[in-house]
Amino acid sequence: MPRAKSDKDRKIFVLDTSVILYAHNSIMNFAEHDVVIPITVLEELDQFKKGNDTKNFEAREFIRLLDKLSQDHMIHEWTPLNGKTKGFFKVLMNPENKMNANIIFGEEKNDHKILNAALYLKEHEKNRKVILVSKDINLRLKAKSLEIHAEDYETGKIKNITELENTGKYVLEEVDPDAISKLYDQGYIEAKAVLGTRKRKSNAYYILKNEKNSVLTFFNSDENVLERVDKRLAYNIKPKNAEQTFALHAIMNPAIKLVSIQGVAGTGKTLLALAGALEQRRDYKQIFLARPIVPLSNKDIGYLPGDIKSKLNPYMEPLWDNLKFIQNQYKETDKEYQKITELVNQEKLVIQPLAYIRGRSLSNIFFIVDEAQNLTPHEIKTIISRAGENTKIIFTGDVFQIDTPYLDSQSNGLSYLIDRVKDHPLYAHIKLEKGERSELANLANELL
Repeated sequence: MPRAKSDKDRKIFVLDTSVILYAHNSIMNFAEHDVVIPITVLEELDQFKKGNDTKNFEAREFIRLLDKLSQDHMIHEWTPLNGKTKGFFKVLMNPENKMNANIIFGEEKNDHKILNAALYLKEHEKNRKVILVSKDINLRLKAKSLEIHAEDYETGKIKNITELENTGKYVLEEVDPDAISKLYDQGYIEAKAVLGTRKRKSNAYYILKNEKNSVLTFFNSDENVLERVDKRLAYNIKPKNAEQTFALHAIMNPAIKLVSIQGVAGTGKTLLALAGALEQRRDYKQIFLARPIVPLSNKDIGYLPGDIKSKLNPYMEPLWDNLKFIQNQYKETDKEYQKITELVNQEKLVIQPLAYIRGRSLSNIFFIVDEAQNLTPHEIKTIISRAGENTKIIFTGDVFQIDTPYLDSQSNGLSYLIDRVKDHPLYAHIKLEKGERSELANLANELL
């Protein structure tokens, strides 16, 4: 299709495979600008199209989308994206350039072929700005070394991560002593009496203080009152600080169907979620505890020796450790100890990799997703969208401890969830700040 002269104002974005595996519809998110897909990207996607993982889904959906968009066009020609405000796209075959990234970097590999595509466009589209878009930091650095503009894929990325730090819990100083006394006497107080004209966020937690006393409270938006929050046991696990008390309150509150708990290692995220689930086991058909598999060095678990169970055990062991810790609060002869063993044997409590649970119907389930910062926004959405009647979902993780190569603190699913769902009446978020595992663990988190 011929290009109009005014098109010189449009940028050309060259998409890397990592962007498409992150979001298959990314090609549609560049406004009026044009998009180029190097043929190498399609070749790489072909290797990802089989399987049940999210990246396999994204690969298949992108291939379907490209087929739908191309219709009667040849994909190596400029083809319009849907919508009057959209640009054009095309697939670029492996071009020959004066500069060859394979020679420059001394190795022939797919990343260098993608760089060659950007180099070709830069040479042949001199009046237009060419930008390589990749989730791969190293590829972006290589591009910049060749004087190619390179950017991360920004759609859905949280702009200000520090705002997430202030979500869910608030501290108010110099609160009227009478208000605190009333909370202790009757357990609640009208929100206006304490918060005044302050903006009130659904399911927010407040620490109210004055010189003599303090009290932990929860804002009940349905009743428009602040309710006193007391420390309570959950399967013999007792909160050790205010934030843990708030987290357990959210976990145990039947009106809150979705909870996220952010915190560094040792703050008790998974332990509290599991203890709260066990305490409410009679209210649900099953308890699912899952985490995504992030293989060492980003290699597939097929590289590991043994059968599938022995391959997965190392990844699931931290979850079993939490369960054993709770069980060991009791003697082996206690009914609570035996009940946990019974729940596991009857598969009323299931600990599995997230990939095994994805696709199942989540009705009447208490579902805990550990290490949620290693999920993409699409994976988070997929999990929540499968929730049926009487299902509660808890996401735990640390948005600053990412183990997957193409996610960061601003683009991972847990950050995305906290940012998008905050202030919803079905949702509560708590950040755990103090490590309670041991003094030695705190030393590692604070000083190393």
